[in-house]
Amino acid sequence: MIFNIDTAKKTAELLLQINAIKLNPKNPFTWASGWKSPIYCDNRITLSFPPIRNYIREEFAKHIEKEFGKPDVIAGVATGAIGIGMLVAEYMGLPFVYVRPEAKKHGRQNQVEGFLQKGQNVVVVEDLISTGKSSLLAVEALKAAGANVKGMVAIFTYGFDISVENFKEANVTLHTLGNYKTLLELAVSKNYITEKEQETLIEWSKSPSTWGQEVV
Repeated sequence: MIFNIDTAKKTAELLLQINAIKLNPKNPFTWASGWKSPIYCDNRITLSFPPIRNYIREEFAKHIEKEFGKPDVIAGVATGAIGIGMLVAEYMGLPFVYVRPEAKKHGRQNQVEGFLQKGQNVVVVEDLISTGKSSLLAVEALKAAGANVKGMVAIFTYGFDISVENFKEANVTLHTLGNYKTLLELAVSKNYITEKEQETLIEWSKSPSTWGQEVV
């Protein structure tokens, strides 16, 4: 679920401007999962542009309080959301922790890094939602550490059916600044892509795991 359409349009425009999101239907990217994709999203680039990272930070802070109330702690998902998560925590005057993909093999063997007390209300900050699997593993780690996870916010979601199902099954509320549908509509209106390329991008989103098999 996006916070609101104006935020989604503004977020899409900013991400396209700085090439945090690249659209290339004719020469697809290959994700780490092996999926072929006509879109590549790297929201960490936003950290290099102060006005844009400030916009994201402030939109997150405003909507976190509106949707979840002021939490006790902000948690960022490693590694992509550590930077923006810390900025949000700083802006809201809140403690910050981050969650590793898995516990360290040495030292204290932490998966959640930082000071977190049992029973504290936590909102999780993520940079990007694809299937939602890694994001929800972070939520599980926080719950295992005794946190009361109020929900998650993310900069952008592809809006895959599988991610919607995964968040529903996990009973985790997700709100995002931007989403795929709004991004494509804006990209066409601003001439980043043609209407024909938009059709290709829509087809990909319906079956991203198999779409690459059809690309010659």
